[in-house]
Amino acid sequence: MGFRLSAIIRATQTLQLSPSAESHLASNVPKGFLAVYVGEIQKKRFIIPISYLNQPMFQDLLSQAEEEFGYHHPMDGLTIPCKEDIFHDVISSLNQP
Repeated sequence: MGFRLSAIIRATQTLQLSPSAESHLASNVPKGFLAVYVGEIQKKRFIIPISYLNQPMFQDLLSQAEEEFGYHHPMDGLTIPCKEDIFHDVISSLNQP
C-alpha cells in the first residue's frame, strides 16, 4: 500500500506545527517543494516539487519508504530507501516532457 496524499499533507502539517522542525527543515524549503532524504547508508537531502507525489514512479518510491519505515522516518523528514542513482533516474524521467 502506498502513501496517500492526505497522509502526506497531515504529516507536513505536523512538521509545520513543530517549531524546531519548522525552523530547521522547513526554512530551507521553498513553497511548493518538499525535502526528501535518499540513500541506503549515507542519506543525501533533495528538494523536489510536491507535484512529484502524484506521479506513479515516485509513488513506487513512497511505497518502498512506507514498507521500510512506516510513518517514522529516521531523518525527521521523508526518507526514501533507494540508491541515489536510481532516485536520479526517477527524477530525470519525471522532468522530461
